Amino acid sequence: MSPTNATGLRPARVGARKTYSPFVRRCVLVSATAILTLSTSIAALVSPASADSPSGMAVSVVRAKRECFSDTVRVTGTVVPKEELQVRPDVEGARVAQVLIADGESVTAGQALARLSRLQGTNAPASSLTVSAPAAGTMGRIMTQVGAMASMAGPPMFLIIVGGEFELLAEIPSTRIGKIAVGQPARVDVVGVGVFSGQVRAVSPEINIASQTGHARISLGTDPRLKMGAFGRATVEVGTSCGTSVPLSAVLFGPLGSVVQVVRDNRVETRPVPIGLLAGGNVEIKQGLSVGDLVVKRAGTFLRENDRVRPFIDDEASAER
Repeated sequence: MSPTNATGLRPARVGARKTYSPFVRRCVLVSATAILTLSTSIAALVSPASADSPSGMAVSVVRAKRECFSDTVRVTGTVVPKEELQVRPDVEGARVAQVLIADGESVTAGQALARLSRLQGTNAPASSLTVSAPAAGTMGRIMTQVGAMASMAGPPMFLIIVGGEFELLAEIPSTRIGKIAVGQPARVDVVGVGVFSGQVRAVSPEINIASQTGHARISLGTDPRLKMGAFGRATVEVGTSCGTSVPLSAVLFGPLGSVVQVVRDNRVETRPVPIGLLAGGNVEIKQGLSVGDLVVKRAGTFLRENDRVRPFIDDEASAER
């Protein structure tokens, strides 16, 4: 029986092929695999990165685009007649005998509105005992009743809306009235009635000292649903401005004003940008930004000046309207 050495291996005969037990072969294979894996990892750590390899934080960006914004002024007011006539009798010393019209009815020029009766001791002509409409329109308000006294010097008996035309008498802050001009289009929402397309017809030259507001009249037309005294809100289009725009979320507001974060050559640049009008979630940029510039979609997301980033364009936000 051949002796064994300290390793437990049987020494080979001279000139014979060396053989090892399965346990030794497995140990050698595992060691070689471990060495190869370690070498590969070290090589990956010490080898320089490819010039094309991306680095830095991934950020979502949008392209600044050209967009037109409508400058608007929002006002409130009440519905009033465009032109109103006060109707009084042509005689003194008479009493109302009959009212021939109702509120809201259409009237024609010369139409009889009421009949009067003489009081004892008066000899008013018969022709003066009929109260007639001086112009065509809509009966806005009846301010008399049967049995009431009629007088040329007293309160009016009837108020006629000439032509049935209504307007919104709007209150405008003194800081904005300078932008309102005759002919500007307006969208008027009359509460409980609906939305009307109107136009500024007149602007008052006077400012109320106490309230610091002025007045403008916005035409509404002759819709029979309109009633005197109804409340309305109007949006007046006072101009249009076209320029560079970005989503409002891309703008940061701080002690130094508004800024955006621009990505240029994969690095972050912070630029101050004066802003203008707002519309549909976008904001007008007056200067400091050009159409096509890449802007961080949500400014202030852990980014600082000169940070390296990997920009990903948000196609949906950058798409033209």
